[in-house]
Parts: sequence; C-alpha cells; structure tokens
Amino acid sequence: MKSFLAYRIGYGEDAHRLAAGLPLVLGGVAVAHAEYGAVAHSDGDALLHAVADALLSGLALGDIGQYFPDTAAEWRGLDSRLILARALELVRERGYQPVNVALVVTLDRPKLGPLRAEIARTVAGLLGLPETEVGVSFKTSEGLAPEHVQTRVTVLLERADV
Repeated sequence: MKSFLAYRIGYGEDAHRLAAGLPLVLGGVAVAHAEYGAVAHSDGDALLHAVADALLSGLALGDIGQYFPDTAAEWRGLDSRLILARALELVRERGYQPVNVALVVTLDRPKLGPLRAEIARTVAGLLGLPETEVGVSFKTSEGLAPEHVQTRVTVLLERADV
C-alpha cells in the first residue's frame, strides 16, 4: 500500500563487539589506525547497518536481518554498501528518498574526528545526498563499553513526488 505522507522519519541502530586483528569499517570508510575491529557476519560496518535500518524503519519495512540474515552463508563477509544499496532501493520503490541523515557513533578508541569529513562524504555519496545533509557525531562510552562500537541513525524521508 502506498503511503500518502509527504515525510517519514526512520531510526536505526547497530552494535558490534570489537576484537583484535579484525578490520574496523564505519560509514564505508576503513579506520586504518584501529587496534580492534568488528566481530560480525558481514564486514561489520555498524554505521551503514544503522543507516540501512533507519531507511527500512521509516517505511515500516523491517530490518536488515530480514533481508540479509546472519545465518546465511551467502552473506558472510558482505560489503555493507550492498546492504545499504538494497535498503535504499526498497525505499525508492515505494516513492521515497532520503533528504537528511544524522549519524552518531559511540566508540572509545580510536578517536574518529579526523575521519568525520570522509565518513560524511562517503555516506552522502551512497545516499545521493549533498554532504551538508549528513550530520556526523562521535561519542565515547566513557569507559563503560570499551570493547564495542554502537551507532544510532535518524533519517528524514520525503515522498519523491512532493
């Protein structure tokens, strides 16, 4: 059923345990100076997972686990940009497009400030948005969860025919 709302808001979050010897990717950007990386079935990009879930939730389309279950061998090591592309495709098929996204990453170390512009640029490119419509915030857990990364995302969707 087609929605007649001009705007919809989506929310998504994701978290992964961190372990030594694994790569850390956030927002499609490799964090080269990370000592620890995400333990995950896919490439573990918690930020793109949260963006994809936010897109899906905005139109009540479930979550990425329904489309890419971590029990399926075919998705092992999957590039999260493909997960995001599928979520965006589902949103566009229903006549909506993202117009603004706010991203929050909680990670104790390494500090991500130097990657802010690159993450914003990469996510903007993946969503077809200007960089000015991608807000990126970084937080720490203040030592409460030093071996994990958590991401939270809010997205504003607009009906394409508005």
